[in-house]
Amino acid sequence: MDPLGARSRFVDIQTLPTWEQQPPPPAPPGPREPEENNDSLVSQQAFSSPFPFQPHINRKIVLFVGDVALLNCTAVVNTSNESLNDRNPVTDSVLRHAGPELQDELLKLKGCRTGEAKVTKGFNLAAWFIIHTVGPKYKAKYRTAAESSLFSCYRNILQLALEQSMASVGLCVVSTVKRGYPLEDATHIAFRTVRRFLENHGEGVETVVFAVSSEEEPVYRKLLPLYFPRSEEEERASLPLIPADIGNLEGEPIVPERRIRIAEKPGNPEEDCEEDSLDQDLAQVGQHAFSRMEGDVDKQRRLILQGHLSDAAMQKQHQRNYNRWLGRARAEDLSDIAALKAIYQTGVDLYGRTVVVVIGRNIPVSIIDMEKALLYFIHVMDHVAVKEYVMVYFHTLTAEHNHLDTDFLKKLYDIVDAKFKKNLRAFYFVHPTFRAKLSTWFFTSFSVSGLKEKVHYLDSLRQLLTCVRPEEIDIPPFVLEYDARVNGPYLSSRSATL
Repeated sequence: MDPLGARSRFVDIQTLPTWEQQPPPPAPPGPREPEENNDSLVSQQAFSSPFPFQPHINRKIVLFVGDVALLNCTAVVNTSNESLNDRNPVTDSVLRHAGPELQDELLKLKGCRTGEAKVTKGFNLAAWFIIHTVGPKYKAKYRTAAESSLFSCYRNILQLALEQSMASVGLCVVSTVKRGYPLEDATHIAFRTVRRFLENHGEGVETVVFAVSSEEEPVYRKLLPLYFPRSEEEERASLPLIPADIGNLEGEPIVPERRIRIAEKPGNPEEDCEEDSLDQDLAQVGQHAFSRMEGDVDKQRRLILQGHLSDAAMQKQHQRNYNRWLGRARAEDLSDIAALKAIYQTGVDLYGRTVVVVIGRNIPVSIIDMEKALLYFIHVMDHVAVKEYVMVYFHTLTAEHNHLDTDFLKKLYDIVDAKFKKNLRAFYFVHPTFRAKLSTWFFTSFSVSGLKEKVHYLDSLRQLLTCVRPEEIDIPPFVLEYDARVNGPYLSSRSATL
């Protein structure tokens, strides 16, 4: 305990500025191209950031340069080894400030596995609790396993905090130098895991403090804007720097080819019953995912072509195929396709459904790699299509080299996940030509099923804005100008603001 009148060595997190309160760095000086010289969406990102500007989340984030053991919060994190006897700067400080009682408590825990998290009291710390975790040892050969383990560390820490009503958590850098994990790679995983957790369960955690050393601070300060942008401008500036692999909705690394899960006694029901007949026992065989694996891929494809494969088997085959495309989309460099700014997510329609805009004139079909374009579409739309959405296709001023081939559209429709088709509620075709209407009618009538009734032809923006409010959709300037010229200056005042 500190002597009466002496300044406490502990740091009250309430006195630390939140990430929201730390202003973004000023833009570098230099000439900017006037927006009026761009007749396409120069200032508009091709799609919105998967980590959009959220002030209420930024208010929960604190970046602290100092000793995590000195934080006065509900819980602080200690990173150790499997025996919980590691000697590293974080552990040494926690043990020194907590006192000898912590060492006795750690012996009772009987170790901790990599990726797990365990709780003890804080003893002489200002924090009430200490959450102990074990980060993975990093080897490039086993990078995927290390990523999954590190995600589990952060996720289990936050889950414990939520379950035990810990309002604030001080997070040290879990991947110690001794474990060999590259700091920047580890920081990406830490940030996206915390971000996703606060998005999904943020009501239970008030503050997350990233406690770093002076050597670690530059990396943390550089990457924080990618996952916690402090303004829409910072969100747009950070978007090109976000890695292609951002994990699933929880931030967990996705490895499609490793989604086999083997349960204990896969052929048996959860509750054994001696009165069950042999037929009932045999009925359980093949019900588990592991038992349903197809061994001969060529045979499966041959059965598909011959029309002999069951609907369930075809659905599994389709899902595997989509997962392969999604994995490629997340791994490949698609920056050249993104630069076209041909597809982006904007606001919501009158029913609260996400609006995705496609600009036909920005798709140079004859000169781009259409397979990469397909991958980019999957990359953009995978997280959008998990809930209801609508698409707005601006056919305005498209030329011959902008028309998408029906074979490409059919391939795209066949590849995408079932959620794309189920959750698409409307397809608004703006400024269609007679030829475009005819091609679309043939395509939706004879090539695909279930899409025809969702297509709506709109000859003017006035019609579109009966479905989507003007403030919820970003319309390219050339579309506004064309519509004003053809249908009257209904949106001329709005066009001047874009």
